[in-house]
Amino acid sequence: MGIIAWLIIGGLAGWIAGHIMRGGGFGLLGNIGVGIVGAVVGGGLFNLLGLQAGGFIGSLVTAVVGAVVLLWVIAKVKKA
Repeated sequence: MGIIAWLIIGGLAGWIAGHIMRGGGFGLLGNIGVGIVGAVVGGGLFNLLGLQAGGFIGSLVTAVVGAVVLLWVIAKVKKA
């Protein structure tokens, strides 16, 4: 997958996760960053669970799941 696809999936995943977790996005660069890091987190989680998702939609779902988990962990750490 090329860098443009990473940026598109990262932006979409960050935007979706931002709406799920706090009701808004983080701006274009923030969404991309959250989405790309979320994709790494989601990929690791899916790997641990023995799940695999392919294609654009599968990558987007993986990134959104990872981004939501990432934002949840960040929220818990900020509260502590």
